[in-house]
Amino acid sequence: MGEPFEDSRRLTGANLYFDGSGAALETVPGLAFDVAMLKRWHANIVRACDALGWPAGAIVVREHATGASLAFEAPLDQLYIATEVNEWALYAALGLRADDTPMDAEAESPRPHVAHFDDDEALRRLHELASAEAKPTLLALLAAARAHGVPAHADDDALSIGEGETSQTWSIDALPAADALPWSQLHGVPKAVVTGSNGKTTSVRLLAAMLRAHGLRSGYSSTDGLFVDGERIESGDYSGPVGARTVLRQPLVQAAVLESARGGLLRRGLVTNDARVALVTNVSPDHFGEYGIHTLDDLAQVKLVVAKALASNGTLVLNADDPMLLRYAPALSWPRRIGWFALDLATACAHGALACGMRDGRLVLVADDGEHDLGEVVAMPLTVAGSARYNIANIAGAALAAQAMGVSSATIATVLSRFGSARSDNPGRLQRWRLGDVDVLLDYAHNADGLHGLLQVAQGLRRDGRLALILGHAGNRTDGELRALADVAAAAKPDRVWLKDIGGDYLRGRAPGDVAAFLREALLAAGMHTDTLPVCLDEAAATHQALAWAKAGDLLVLPVHEPVRRDVVVALLDALQASGWRAGQELPAMVAMGGLEPPTPAL
Repeated sequence: MGEPFEDSRRLTGANLYFDGSGAALETVPGLAFDVAMLKRWHANIVRACDALGWPAGAIVVREHATGASLAFEAPLDQLYIATEVNEWALYAALGLRADDTPMDAEAESPRPHVAHFDDDEALRRLHELASAEAKPTLLALLAAARAHGVPAHADDDALSIGEGETSQTWSIDALPAADALPWSQLHGVPKAVVTGSNGKTTSVRLLAAMLRAHGLRSGYSSTDGLFVDGERIESGDYSGPVGARTVLRQPLVQAAVLESARGGLLRRGLVTNDARVALVTNVSPDHFGEYGIHTLDDLAQVKLVVAKALASNGTLVLNADDPMLLRYAPALSWPRRIGWFALDLATACAHGALACGMRDGRLVLVADDGEHDLGEVVAMPLTVAGSARYNIANIAGAALAAQAMGVSSATIATVLSRFGSARSDNPGRLQRWRLGDVDVLLDYAHNADGLHGLLQVAQGLRRDGRLALILGHAGNRTDGELRALADVAAAAKPDRVWLKDIGGDYLRGRAPGDVAAFLREALLAAGMHTDTLPVCLDEAAATHQALAWAKAGDLLVLPVHEPVRRDVVVALLDALQASGWRAGQELPAMVAMGGLEPPTPAL
């Protein structure tokens, strides 16, 4: 047989399994195992840690629908070898040996996996490898930083001590002595960590804007890139530890908002443990099947890992309208404060004294110093005159988070009164264009719940014309998640749906066109007709075809996901609006809009 695991990874911070660093692996689906095998794996981990002189730590078995997740704590400076320890422990527990194929044929000295050898020889080799990987100077600096109460962040290449404007960074191979550092000049910055199934990036941007209005140069990491003081410094998905560390090392940063997506939480864990705020927007079906996460209950526990990012006096901000968060919040085993937000203020207040929600059409924040009226909800641009109910929830959560970070209610209200009035405030999220008599909505809407919320807004904006939609999904979603997305789309009764791919890294194991074909079949099964379901795999080209199809009075709903294609679409829509384009007029050729190939012919 092949390897008995499908994923083996380092955990560099607090995670789903424990509060420290370590290693985790996922058994290959279909692997036969029983309680006795898991006990042998556990005993092998204990034996290896003893042989390596590692301190005793948590050892966790998490069984799930397709196998088991096996994780254990290990020293931060020896995590590569910790993954091999984990793999050896599984091989040995199964009575198997790895073959003699070199683990990395391009390495300077390629070698087989230690599980190729008998147990005694495997443990001897692990000891040699762990000794070579160990970095005692790094551990000494991290211990000194803890003793001085200064945050420190390490990765494969660098160590930084302090954050933002006082941060200092060294190569991991050229670290200073602990007594040579100016400890009194190094400190952290106020931090918030944000996660959830939907609304993360909007909440991050809104909270960062509130911190800027409060007078702090804020930096944030997100699925859309890295930003410092409102300017993008890197494009791409930075919603994991790399993005967080990069922002915290920026010399201009005085406060940080760190988007922490499910993938980063499961792959590596958290970066910080002294945040002032951790915000969970919601929990909805998405990304099932990866890392042993198969149910909403599983997903809720992953999202709530961000509570471990909090300082002892930090505040956890949760959605009181989310049944999963209501179910699991009482099980959190620490005394930190929880603030609750909801669409209705009474719902939020029913769960705690720190709350935010609507009352009589106004957003009200309840804190220790009393109630604060934050303004009329329909007048807040992000709510689209109150029709974007999911953005009302995002606003309430961000307001609570800002209050917990020391932003005044007056400043919060001022930001809410204007944020979203310019498309540049929240790019890629609920952006609107009026092109003559054609309305266009562009949004991220990356799962069934997100699309449902977007289409609710669309129905409120719809006039007498037709409704068109472009539809696609990342390749790592389950068939059930794709079918749910199609069901939401069909329920809106669109007149035409362009089926697309999300290109680049988003194919994630599926061939080009597979997702589009699956969605097309699901829409046909839901009652749509063949001639209303063209396939155009490129997101920008699909938008171009939808604009060519549009007539006066129509509404185009464009969930666009790949960042490069979104930039092309936004540039096209901006150019059309600036030129006064109207439905039926000639469109710019696609090759003139970002160097794309001509539109893919509809099938």
